[in-house]
Amino acid sequence: MTAQLIRADELHVGVPYAYASIAQPAALVFTAGACPLDKDGKIVGGRDVRAQAGQAVANLVVALSAAGAELTDVLKTTIFVASSARSDLVAAWDVVRAAFGDHDAPSTLLGVAALGYKGQLVEIEAIAIAAHHRSASR
Repeated sequence: MTAQLIRADELHVGVPYAYASIAQPAALVFTAGACPLDKDGKIVGGRDVRAQAGQAVANLVVALSAAGAELTDVLKTTIFVASSARSDLVAAWDVVRAAFGDHDAPSTLLGVAALGYKGQLVEIEAIAIAAHHRSASR
């Protein structure tokens, strides 16, 4: 079972993402926001949006794997950046987009006033298909 990315010829074709995605009936994975935290709960990357985005992506990959999914199973992401500067949003987007490669699932990119952890600049949540589902031990 795989995600089918949908493009609409009637909409602008120059965007770097699919407009929608669908999957046949399957177990869906809804992730919590992947934060740029290390295993000890400390923010990785200081005030560097790109570094924080990289850690958030790495943590998202781990969470998806634990649920039996991979980045290519993602149906949609939402990327939150604690900034009103477009350059910060684009910096986070560039890191996330590079991690997903050719799998340009629909995504929403938002600038927000604040995120949950002190010093946190980036958070990524995803909806995915549990294509490789295994029974969880927890």
